[in-house]
Amino acid sequence: MRESVLDVLMYLFEAYIETQDIPEINHNDLKTDLVKAGFSVSEIEKAFDWLDKLAENNEIIGDLHDNASSRIYNDIEMNRLDSSCRGFIYYLEQINILTTTQRELLIDRLLALNTSEINIEQIKWIVLMILFSQPGQEKAYSKMEDLIFESNEDFLH
Repeated sequence: MRESVLDVLMYLFEAYIETQDIPEINHNDLKTDLVKAGFSVSEIEKAFDWLDKLAENNEIIGDLHDNASSRIYNDIEMNRLDSSCRGFIYYLEQINILTTTQRELLIDRLLALNTSEINIEQIKWIVLMILFSQPGQEKAYSKMEDLIFESNEDFLH
């Protein structure tokens, strides 16, 4: 089975984070559960590091960006985020799901996945994780969930 850091993160998000009634889980117990679920120790460690960096960035990032400014992507970002990904990120800003600060955090965390391709579905999951990790983002989180379920329903018909 070829899994990625994102697969581990998505599993964690679905199994533990969204069920808020579970008390704080020990990292060793969590790692044991993830190994039992079929994830490699290497990918689990990378996912924990990814989450630690998200928590660190949430603590140090302030609203550093001017909302009227335009985002210029550097070469690395352009290579990893194709035009549809960049357009989707811009769209999320325009409909007030992401702030410019959250956009920067999103780009940082997407690039930290170290995957060869980044797609819109991955962006959606990371946005949910970012919004969930920040207090006071319930409205944006709800809008993002609605956006995900609306777009998934379009494919079912």
